[in-house]
Amino acid sequence: MFSGLPAEALAALAATARRRRWQSGEVLFQRGEPGEWMLALADGRVKLTLLTPQGRELILRHAEAGDTLGEFALIDGEPRSADATAVATTEGWLLERARFAELAEAHPALGMAAARYFCRRLRETTDQLEGIALYQLEARLARFLLFTLHQIHGEAPPPEAPLRLEISQTELAAVLGASRPKVNRALMALQAAGALSRDGGVWHCRTAALALLAEPEG
Repeated sequence: MFSGLPAEALAALAATARRRRWQSGEVLFQRGEPGEWMLALADGRVKLTLLTPQGRELILRHAEAGDTLGEFALIDGEPRSADATAVATTEGWLLERARFAELAEAHPALGMAAARYFCRRLRETTDQLEGIALYQLEARLARFLLFTLHQIHGEAPPPEAPLRLEISQTELAAVLGASRPKVNRALMALQAAGALSRDGGVWHCRTAALALLAEPEG
């Protein structure tokens, strides 16, 4: 979120952030609670979820070291829009909304960094919704894997990249809007197409083949 900031602005952020730790299973915040801070993860993993009226848990995303969550609180101070739960021992840096507002006045680059970040998140959300609405499951899965590879490697992931998915097939199914058996069949289809191979807990992704499967109409 704050990459590319001047050293002075980064130093000001570091000086005001507070270190916190959560154990696996501990709730960081719940939907509807006041949004007064954001978190930059240093270690661990957090799942962001919604509970449907039928009682089903819908996983929005997983945040890991280097990710941020609760960022909307910095800008609008509105109640939390999702639940956040640690799924491993998690540590991170808390930045309170009031302090961020003070820092943004002193360092305008902070506000621009936040604006760029939210624009990127909006584009990613649009792509995810498009994938669920318009693409078959195999294409949605290929797009998810490519998205994850881009998060790790940037705009140009290697032709063949190892990927360890730190989520279960049930959680992956919730992200893709499908059932676990259907996701398992989709994984097998991608393997049959030569886009994936598995070695224990590691998936070896062939980027070009995934790109073709992600855009089947092309």
